Amino acid sequence: MSDRAAYSLPRESDVINHVKTIASSESTYQGSIFSLDCSGLAANFFGKLPEKPPQNLSRTVQLAAKRFLDILLSLAVLAFLAPLMLIVAAVIKINSSGPVLFKQEREGTLGKTFSILKFRTMYVNDCDPSGVRQTTQADSRVTQVGNFLRRTSIDELPQLLNVVKGDMSIVGPRPHVKGQQAAGLAYRELVPYYEMRHMMRPGLTGWAQANGYRGPTIDRILSKARIDHDVAYVQNFSLWLDIVIIFRTLKAEFITGNGY
Repeated sequence: MSDRAAYSLPRESDVINHVKTIASSESTYQGSIFSLDCSGLAANFFGKLPEKPPQNLSRTVQLAAKRFLDILLSLAVLAFLAPLMLIVAAVIKINSSGPVLFKQEREGTLGKTFSILKFRTMYVNDCDPSGVRQTTQADSRVTQVGNFLRRTSIDELPQLLNVVKGDMSIVGPRPHVKGQQAAGLAYRELVPYYEMRHMMRPGLTGWAQANGYRGPTIDRILSKARIDHDVAYVQNFSLWLDIVIIFRTLKAEFITGNGY
């Protein structure tokens, strides 16, 4: 594709400064068309609301191919990593009492809820099925093994079963718990167009995460930027973009290990 260079990653400080500039002058865009640069992807807005993604044959075909590849790749990875996942399950059992898997209700396509699967990384009595209390760095609820699993994102591997089932995709906006909080507010209050992220299946990773937006949603500006990145992905979806996101995620999560 001719626009592949558009996906180059700017410095994080530049992204944050750009988002702050947009946020401080939002009122000037009322009633006008503009694009917000989300780390190399344009999120198109009319006034304060994002435009809906195009509904054309190319997008329809790519979405069908995306689903086929989701199933194929998930089954292949599950088969390949089955020995590792069995070892992880055994280590979790040895390290602390309780179930190996942790289930939590998340919002998926069109806001429908589903049970997301993860390897349990917290002490069983400290697990939070509601997800209201977000995990922080050096969180005392996380076990020693859990710290490693989170840092390497191995705890997310059971979600491949969610992908096969159809609840999730390999790439898409990360699924939030119902009533997700951001900067002390309900995310829907902070970002009026929050629901647009539900126009596609949630993913194991997304454009926001590939650009470093992950962890607690405490900061108002960064929390809004995360949704803007999700909107940019929904509007600009392509199989090539999914490939870019997957490779960025592999580098960030499994090689540098920046999760917690």
